[in-house]
Amino acid sequence: MTDENSVGIVKTKYFTFAEPPDELKLESGQVLGPITLAYEIYGSLNKEKGNAILIEPALSGDAHAAGFHEGDKEPGWWDSMIGPGKAFDTTKYFVICSNVIGGCKGSTGPSSINPKTGKPYALEFPLITISDMVNAQKYLIGHLGIDRLLCVVGGSMGGMQALQWVASYPDKVRSAIPIATTLKHSPQQIAFDEVGRQAVMGDSDWREGNYYGHGQPEKGLAVARMIGHITYMSDQSMEEKFSRRLKDKNFSFKFITDFEVEGYLRYRGDSFVKRFDANSYLYITKALDYFDLSGGRLIPSGKTIDTRFLVIAFKSDWLYPSYQLQDIVRQLKTRHVDATYCEIKSTYGHDAFLLEVKEETHLIRHFLKKVYKEGT
Repeated sequence: MTDENSVGIVKTKYFTFAEPPDELKLESGQVLGPITLAYEIYGSLNKEKGNAILIEPALSGDAHAAGFHEGDKEPGWWDSMIGPGKAFDTTKYFVICSNVIGGCKGSTGPSSINPKTGKPYALEFPLITISDMVNAQKYLIGHLGIDRLLCVVGGSMGGMQALQWVASYPDKVRSAIPIATTLKHSPQQIAFDEVGRQAVMGDSDWREGNYYGHGQPEKGLAVARMIGHITYMSDQSMEEKFSRRLKDKNFSFKFITDFEVEGYLRYRGDSFVKRFDANSYLYITKALDYFDLSGGRLIPSGKTIDTRFLVIAFKSDWLYPSYQLQDIVRQLKTRHVDATYCEIKSTYGHDAFLLEVKEETHLIRHFLKKVYKEGT
């Protein structure tokens, strides 16, 4: 099941903080507490506590980024990048991955029990932002005894969290690697999220968010995931993977899955509803849409930072196109920040950040080696 480059069998850990009356104040003005964060760690923290790397998950990601849970056949979602000799080499670095607040994989979210009622929060859970997610993670990093992170890295929503770490706590981050992400959602990106949310809320089983104990709105959430998954691929990757191939030799002339691509999307949708909470989908996509570090918000006027950046884009990514990552670099360069931009020629679309392992490993390994060496 494992090999010499795997971190092996791992267990998810849990950290609880913000116990009343010391709740976490959210960007909305509301408070939340107690809060539990699910996280995993790989490798060892050195004596100087200067080799810690924080891996940030994307929308449907969780704390299980590498290795295997006992009995699992599939490893964590970024296992190809984390482990001995890999991009995030666990023989050198202490790697942390934390699930976000608002999620449904062990961190406090709408499916968690509200201590005030003894029932799931549902829509009583407050709206959260990317900034709130990062503020919660800061407590975890402090709990682990880390004063400054060697690097914060992530793709898609993970990239937004990496950027937010620099905006909120520049002195806590030596370097950042935002991948396939943006400083703010465009109207098109917001539109796709809204269609997904409406698919969920339009399902009669959603019950205004109070579906716990009844079964979640599977049809609506599956459709939302199908819509999202189309944006993760590229026209070329879909042509190569499916083209117009039929599941059977001839058209059925019925409203069933004639084309392979239809069957694939239905499979993706059906798989998603088994592992993700519908309300978490609503909350997290709203956090994505609220995110905005444009217009000088990444590095406020009058501030200087010494965080180094490696910004990675993918040529065929139309969900977070290259120009949005170039905007990040331009804003950094304008503020005299050390930033390197790399665009990988991939046909995978947005999913490339999970698939272009060789190219990303080459870039990240050399970047981290230089940052780490300069700090020792």
